[in-house]
Amino acid sequence: MKLELRKTFQFEAAHHLPHVPQTHKCRRLHGHSFQAEIAVKGECDPKRGWVMDYAEISEAFKPLLDRLDHYYLNEIPGLENPTSENIALWIWRQLKPRLPLLSEVAVAETCTARCVYRGE
Repeated sequence: MKLELRKTFQFEAAHHLPHVPQTHKCRRLHGHSFQAEIAVKGECDPKRGWVMDYAEISEAFKPLLDRLDHYYLNEIPGLENPTSENIALWIWRQLKPRLPLLSEVAVAETCTARCVYRGE
C-alpha cells in the first residue's frame, strides 16, 4: 500500500515575466509569498510506521529554499522566465535526485493560483 506525505515550504521572492506583453502587470518587477508543496509517495515501513521522516524532506529541500528565499528569481540559472510552471519544474529537477520518492511539486504564487507538476 502506497502512502503519500506532503510538506509545505514558504519563500519570499521577486520576479518578472519577460515574455508577456509590455502592458501585462506581470511584466513589471513584483514579488510573491510563494508556497512550494513537496509530495513523496512510497510504502510504509512496518517497523517505523512511516514512509520517511519529514526531516528528510526538509533536509533535501533546504538548499533550494536557501537559493529561492528573498532572491530575484530571474537571476537563478534555469529560472530566467520564472512562471509558476517553470518554478515547479525547476524544483522537481533539482530535488528528484536528492529525494527519489518525490511524486509531486506544487507551487502557489498566491492563495488562489497554483501549479502542480507530477514528474516527467
